[in-house]
Amino acid sequence: MLLPADSHVHSEWSWDTGGPASDAAGRMERTCARAVAIGLPAVIFTEHLDLDDAWRTGVEDLMPHQRHLLDEDGYLRPPALDMAGYLDCIERCRHLFRELRILTGVEFGQPHLFDKQATNFDLTVLDRVNGSLHTLPIGEDRSEPNTLFRLWPPDEVIRAYLDEIPRMVAGSDAFAVFSHIDYAVRAWPTAEVGPFDPRRFEDGFRVAMRAIADSGRALEMNTRRLRPWIPQWWCEEGGRAVTFGSDAHLPEALADNFPEAMAMVEHFGFRPGRRPEHFWTR
Repeated sequence: MLLPADSHVHSEWSWDTGGPASDAAGRMERTCARAVAIGLPAVIFTEHLDLDDAWRTGVEDLMPHQRHLLDEDGYLRPPALDMAGYLDCIERCRHLFRELRILTGVEFGQPHLFDKQATNFDLTVLDRVNGSLHTLPIGEDRSEPNTLFRLWPPDEVIRAYLDEIPRMVAGSDAFAVFSHIDYAVRAWPTAEVGPFDPRRFEDGFRVAMRAIADSGRALEMNTRRLRPWIPQWWCEEGGRAVTFGSDAHLPEALADNFPEAMAMVEHFGFRPGRRPEHFWTR
């Protein structure tokens, strides 16, 4: 069984791992070694490109190695992606792991808000740009769902997230893949309100998927959690292409649940392209 590329992977060049001067140093090389060991033919390192200047959060919503990025006013100040350092590391890994196809990319957060600022990074030189919706407006600021679930009713968070997706799709041409459409679901407060029931939000998910499909983009099958209703509704709303992404921040998480995800999308008619990194289409 030939695995597809893992198209959503982070290394020490993503700020949320700690950065290249932290304990995460060398993670790209270790991830490549892991890919070779498990028979993964290709990996796309999609490092975080976050340009938010009003990202409000709290220490309770950050990992210990991220908390130094929180300023005294409660705003997260993630450092800019060191594109030159990242690309240099890619070339070193390509030299070390010649049997592995290593591609470049970013996970661009809120591209509909920061397209102009992103021109400083020349995204056209990259193999893949994933678009992600990580934050939502709260007054004049923005916050992630894990913060908003403490401030708003849970249903309101999910609906706000889904309502923002068509705006993101219409507001940016910079990305080819919409990542983890279930991002807000990850922080759903199960202990307080019970398990997440996607059927209660089906209309919102379908509208969001239809907007992505109508734009000609692919939808990522994020394999951190396998949710069969995602490829089903995506197919029914006209989606023609998918990618696979583990969202791995550690080498051990690379390609998690890929065989199950492949079987799941094959059930809905998606088939692989000619190369491991190509979209699966139907």
